[in-house]
Amino acid sequence: MQSKHLVDPQLLPLLDVLVEQDFSIEMLPGLRRLFDEQMAAMPKAEVSGVLAHEFMVSAADGYSIRVLAYRPEQSPARLPGIVHIHGGGFVVGNPNMDDADNRALCRDLGCAIFSIDYRLAPEHAHPIPIEDCYAALLHIYEHADELGVLPNRIGVKGESAGGGLAAALALLARDRKQVPLAFQHLAYPMLDDCTCVAANPHPYTGEFVWTAKMNRFGWTSLLGHAPGTDEVSPYASPARADDLAGLPPCFMMTGTLDLFLEEDLEYARRLIRAGVPTELHVYPGAFHAFDFQRDADVTVQYRADSLAALRRFLEA
Repeated sequence: MQSKHLVDPQLLPLLDVLVEQDFSIEMLPGLRRLFDEQMAAMPKAEVSGVLAHEFMVSAADGYSIRVLAYRPEQSPARLPGIVHIHGGGFVVGNPNMDDADNRALCRDLGCAIFSIDYRLAPEHAHPIPIEDCYAALLHIYEHADELGVLPNRIGVKGESAGGGLAAALALLARDRKQVPLAFQHLAYPMLDDCTCVAANPHPYTGEFVWTAKMNRFGWTSLLGHAPGTDEVSPYASPARADDLAGLPPCFMMTGTLDLFLEEDLEYARRLIRAGVPTELHVYPGAFHAFDFQRDADVTVQYRADSLAALRRFLEA
């Protein structure tokens, strides 16, 4: 596979920073440290006017889930809210990596944001990560008054594996009928374990940042077994859901060189066919996590599209 000639030239500098890693169980502790260092080294704008704190939510097994919460310093008593789920292939990452972005969104949208520190695989395989996310969502909804949130204006947002968990959380919330989600915002979401075993893989996706080998490791870690087998839960792999009707409105984006391109296109097609209001953006020359190159025109366009969609969701 050779796809570098298709990469947006403005994104090429990012490839020197987000280099491919050889994921394995033995290397995972070091990879987690490296990932945290890479995220910390990314340029970040200073954000003022936002209050931040953290609180703990009890999981069903008694584990304490950390949630980072943000709200504007000057704000009404109750705000619409975003429940955010970070990326990292199910195996790395934490909410701190998105701190600057969440502060900026909080300021620009005038909303509350709650970012979940869910447990990672493979130490904590499915269903622990999604149940952690659901426990946090349910707590936020049931304690909306004290958290200063409008219970009917809460949506979910996630990137990569976090986008997959956000899509799964939307399915779980629909099926459990406890939390009426207002929207789902999915950035290059990791939706389908069957991509790992595709008979005819896309010839130009997945060369950079998140590769097929890394994808297999991430899915195997989450599922606790090889991906692509029978009886995988849709709350782990949302593409496995038979019925997408009744889900909240969706914003989804991906890039033409992202490994998740075709699974994301298919999920968006199915959402539309199920009557779910869906806005889909496919950015040319963009690989996975391209938006970390903040000054690229394609990133500026994505951030404008994303902000506009979130503003519509929150103000509806």
